[in-house]
Amino acid sequence: MSEPAVFASDLKLSNSPLPRHAPRVLLPACNRMRGPHPFHMVGRKYVAAVRLAGCLPVIVPAAHPDELLAWLDLADGVLLTGSPSNVHPGHFGQAVQDPSLPLDPLRDQWTLPLIRLALARGLPLLGICRGFQEVNAAMGGSLHQAVHEQPGLADHRGPSEAQPLDEQYGPLHPVHLPAGGLLAKVLQAEQVMVNSLHGQGVDRLAPGARIEATAPDGLVEAFSFPERPGFNLAVQWHPEWRAADNPVSMAMFRAFGAACRAWHAQAHAHAPSRSDMRTD
Repeated sequence: MSEPAVFASDLKLSNSPLPRHAPRVLLPACNRMRGPHPFHMVGRKYVAAVRLAGCLPVIVPAAHPDELLAWLDLADGVLLTGSPSNVHPGHFGQAVQDPSLPLDPLRDQWTLPLIRLALARGLPLLGICRGFQEVNAAMGGSLHQAVHEQPGLADHRGPSEAQPLDEQYGPLHPVHLPAGGLLAKVLQAEQVMVNSLHGQGVDRLAPGARIEATAPDGLVEAFSFPERPGFNLAVQWHPEWRAADNPVSMAMFRAFGAACRAWHAQAHAHAPSRSDMRTD
């Protein structure tokens, strides 16, 4: 069976080798059932985005909280992926409003403490969609469980899933980038168009977070923690979709990749490579 055309660029990218000492980026896996069998899963578009950033993707299936430091010791960056699942509202003091929506408590269990540890280290971190929401919840913020039900806010769920993927992930609304922010600097713009496929969204922004982008209705679409060391950014949209064809997405992933390479260079400045060690 031939690959769908939408994945052709992913295949080409995966067949292009990265440098031997490319930075390693952790990608948390989701937990999904396929028939009666549980699977760890990561969307290929996120793997491709990490490779576009010039980094080696390392998929983490799941981790016990006591293993997190060991995983971070392996990493030069963390990319928190989007997912059909939502962050469990218990992490920001709420009860589940719609039991029909998917949750992933196993992912929550270890990604939220991982985020706090990564930010404390200054390890480069990029959160996308669910990852954006995870970062806010992990750092003490809260989420609207249904943005479209909030007075004054638009419906951000985007086109129907029955529509072709290019329409689902097509540009839907602009976001404003405040002057002086990280994202405005990275993109060299005051406004960009983004896609929108989320039902949840930021309610109370985490303490210490700086708004990096807002939707026309005022909803926070990106934020960072400027007082934390190192590169960190969380965005509500999906820059990974056809990223190679999107200059805005490529600027973001290049900035993330550059931060990961800088971390890797500093971490390994005085450490001998394995090829330099004697084996006789």
